[in-house]
Parts: sequence; structure tokens; C-alpha cells
Amino acid sequence: MTTTTTAAFMARANPRSFGRILLAHRQRALSEGRWTRRSVVVVTNASGQSAPGTARANRGIGGTPLIRSDAATGPTLARNARLVYGSAVSETVENGGESGTEGRDLTKLWLTNTMTRKKELFIPRDPAGKKVQMYVCGVTVYDYSHIGHARVYVAFDVLYRRLMGLGYDVTYCRNFTDIDDKIIKRSNESGETCEALTNKFIDAFHEDMTALGCLRPTLEPRATECVDDIIAFIERLIAKGNAYEASGDVYFSVDTLPAYGALSGRKQDDNRAGERVAVDERKKNPADFALWKTAKPGEPTWTSPWGDGRPGWHIECSAMIEKMLGPTIDIHGGGQDLVFPHHENELAQSSAACGCGAHADENPFVRYWVHNGFVKVDSEKMSKSLGNFFTIREVLDKYHPFVLRFMLLGAHYRAPINYTQRALEEASDRVYYLYQTLQDVRSVIRDAAVEEDATKPVPMVADALKLANETEKQVLESLNDDLNTPAVMATLSAPLKSMNDFMTTKAGKKAVGRVRALQALLTSIEGVLEAVGMPRGEEDVFLGELRAKALHRAGLTEDALLAKIEERKKARDAKDFAESDRLRDELSARGIGLMDGAAVAWRPVPVVDA
Repeated sequence: MTTTTTAAFMARANPRSFGRILLAHRQRALSEGRWTRRSVVVVTNASGQSAPGTARANRGIGGTPLIRSDAATGPTLARNARLVYGSAVSETVENGGESGTEGRDLTKLWLTNTMTRKKELFIPRDPAGKKVQMYVCGVTVYDYSHIGHARVYVAFDVLYRRLMGLGYDVTYCRNFTDIDDKIIKRSNESGETCEALTNKFIDAFHEDMTALGCLRPTLEPRATECVDDIIAFIERLIAKGNAYEASGDVYFSVDTLPAYGALSGRKQDDNRAGERVAVDERKKNPADFALWKTAKPGEPTWTSPWGDGRPGWHIECSAMIEKMLGPTIDIHGGGQDLVFPHHENELAQSSAACGCGAHADENPFVRYWVHNGFVKVDSEKMSKSLGNFFTIREVLDKYHPFVLRFMLLGAHYRAPINYTQRALEEASDRVYYLYQTLQDVRSVIRDAAVEEDATKPVPMVADALKLANETEKQVLESLNDDLNTPAVMATLSAPLKSMNDFMTTKAGKKAVGRVRALQALLTSIEGVLEAVGMPRGEEDVFLGELRAKALHRAGLTEDALLAKIEERKKARDAKDFAESDRLRDELSARGIGLMDGAAVAWRPVPVVDA
């Protein structure tokens, strides 16, 4: 009797097949304008939604257009800001841009730039085109990190991997804000020193990121390590007339930078006094923001030319970027919520301090501003007050960290993502099927006899070899297309189906060159996983971990489950099929699917009511 592979059994048993679910990602990407076809120009704005546009002539570099899709120009303020802040794409171009991923140069990366509201060809500042500097705003370490943080750092981990995959020498800097009002408040409440508190949560953050498969950045400066640099930075701003002291506090004067608001598209009139912050009569303009805060009782302080105090939030990143990377960088990233005020204020500070882009477009403070979309929980904004706030650790208590990563990869980084229990259940199901298939394939390859080397592969094998090559190309094209991870994950569908055909169908099992085809498909899928930071190899360990998480969610031990399975077996032997079905349905409702006739007795299944 031939034993059905577990993965094939799962595919047949589950009406929502893996391939069908992954195809939905592609269909959703098409509907949101994030998937482009040949001869179709798709324009996206910073939120990941399509935007109207008209064809525009553009001149490229080396025959490659700088702007691949045209859009209605951003706010007037953003257009005018190019003379002050600079832009990576300030030239007009003569030839139309590439309109789709098909046939694109696989060495070219396109990113959506929040400043220009356009998808642009990535061109590093380095004259040799080899070095890239990327700065991503890190966490304020007063508590455990939440799923919004997971979303940010998984997204930029994919970008980091892609840049290295393209051969760039990347310096990736991600800071820690370890002095802040929230940190001081939490320190006073807990009785811990600020240093002890922040050290604890920095260690926890590193543990969370490692669990999610995120690579460690090259540099991880802390704000408290750079206070002298921050003070020197503020002194330069005062000397240039961009900042002023007021009773021990120092403020940045937004009126000295006419293009203030270009990144967010906000005008000065939008910053109406008294709506978000109390009016401070010492300010020249209500929109002026703090660079240095005078000392208050119970707060850590540093000595400065303006008296004892501590840095404001926004100035920290400007000073750390300059200290660690220099006055200008290639990529600055973070969540969409940071566009205003944090990144807007960073841009103002740094541009004023270094004169970046003050007279020409070729040397902006940041070439590419990259922002990821919001996380919603059950279609509502995540908020502690709403009771829908989840830390990464709370999620990982019940679900494997790579299930969370897989779920996050299923949405384009710029689009909002809706976090739901059902989404995690489905992601867990797909991940289990994926790795079970890979385990089955490795078993077939390992146990197969030496194959006859066919000069001309049979059609089924030839198609599989072609599919393996196409998969690798599609993955690179999708990643180069503004990190289109939903399209990347969708490429898994066809190779997985082909693998199961070779393992379960009569034609597949007898196909000459079957092992060669399976190896090629396996290699192609491993390439997909590596590109997006999912684990490869040791599927037995990974599957065991997924099963352990499923038992934990079900509130069962392995022994208790085996006892239930034995109880059901006795009911079946006694032809008590009603009891057998009751036990099966009871376990299924708890996320445990029994696998009659398969190589393993059970597997995790989605909980329908999750």
C-alpha cells in the first residue's frame, strides 16, 4: 500500500488550498495597484493605493528611466521643496519608464519615495555605486515591543536583505531612544533607574527580533551615548539662525525653513496652535519644536550651554545619523506614523545644519524616504485604550515567530495590514503545509534510487525545470518592484503543486527525471525563503515547533492528545462512528486535525471561529 505524503493529504483535505490562498495575495495586489503588467502603468502613492497619473517623458541613467511610473505631482509644497531639501529624482526624463516587472533588469531596485510620492530607481550616493547607508528609526525602550514594531522591522529586514542580495555594501543603522518622557515616567513608577529599565527592554527587543528572523543592524546607537554630539548639533543650528534659546529650552524655528512640511505635505497653517500641544508663549511660532528641554525634578540631566537638561526627541536621530553615517544618507525608513512630526522635523534639522540640498538637488539629506503602513487590529486602530494592543511576546506565546513573519510578508509593506486571529490561523496553516511539503520532498530525494540521466526530459519534468527557473526570476522581479512581498509569496504556489504532483500522481512518480525536477523545485523555493528571511532546512525541527504551538493553543499535552486519538481508534474499531466523529470534530475545533491514513497522526488546522 502506498503511503500518501502528509502535504498532499493536507492539500486534498483542505478546500482552501495553499495555492488558492497565495493566489489571493496576487489578486489583492492587483486590485490595490501594487502589481504591474507589461504595457500598464500603475501609479502608487505613499499609502500603497493607486493614484491617477499621466504619461510623462523622462530621461534615465544608462538607458534606465529614473521614474518607472508617472503620477500626479505631489503637493505644491513638495515640488517647491526640491530646491531646499533636494531629491533623488529631480531631472525630467525623455523616455517612458518601464511599465511592468516582466523583462526588467534584475539588478535594478525600485522604491517608493515618500518625498516625491513616486516609485523611483534606487541609485546610491556612493560614486562607485557600491556602498549604501540606511537608517531606520528604532524603538523607545520603555516597554515590550508590539506587533506594529514587528511590522516595521520585518519590512526593513527584507529591504536590508535585498540590498545585500544586489551586491551593495550596506551600513544599516537603527537607533534606540533611551531617554524620553515615557521612559522617565515608567522609571519613576517602577523604582528602576532609567538605565536599568532601558537595558532590560533593549535585551527583550533583541530577543524578539532574533525570534522573527531579523538580521542585526550594523550599528545600534543609543541616544544617551550621543548627548555631546546632540549639544554640538544644536549649537550649530543656533549659530546658523535656525534655532533659539528660551529660558533654558532650545527650539527650532520653522519659519527659517520655508519648505518645512514638504515630506508630510502639511502647510504651516495646518499646525494650528493649541490643538495638539499647549501653546507656549516663549515660542516664536507655535509649530516650533524642542531641541533641548530644561531640567525638571526627578529627570536625568546633562550639562549644556543652556543649563542642565536633556535632548528633545527629534534631534536625537539627526545627531546620531550624522555621527554614525555622515550628514547625508541613502535611505531613511520607519513607520508611516513617523512622517509627521518626527521625520519632518529630522529633515528640517539636518537640512539646516549641513546645508544639504540648499542650493541644488544633487545632495539631499536623504535620497529615499521609505515608510511602511499602519497595523490595524480587527479593522480598528491598535490602541491600549481599546484593549486591542498586543506585544510581540504575547503573539509568540501562541504562534511560531515565523508564522507572524509570514503573515506580515503577505501584505505590501506600504499598505495597511489588518491583524486578526484568523489571519494568524491561516498563516500558520500555510506555513505548516509549506514545510511539510519540503520535508516530504527531501525524503523522496534521499530515498530515491540513482536516476537514469534522460537526454531529453519528459514534458512534466521539462515543465518543472522551467518553472523552477521562472520562480527565481519572478521573485527577484517582485522584490525589485518596491519589495512586493505578496507577489513573492504567491510564487510559492506553482512549485509546491508541482512537487506534490511528482510525489502523488501516477505520472509524476514514474516520470524519468523526477528527482532532478524535485531538486530544482526545492532549490527554487529555498531561494524564495532566503530572500524574505524565512528558515530553510531542518523542516522536522520547524514542524515540531509548529505542532507544539498548536498543542499549546489547544490546551493539550502530547500525551493527552494521544489518549484522545486512542479513544477515537477504539470507537472506530467498535464501529461507533458517531462517537468517532464527535472526537474528531472536538479536536478540529481546538485546532488539531486528525490524519487518517497519513504518515503522521495529526497536524495543526485553522480554528474556524478564530
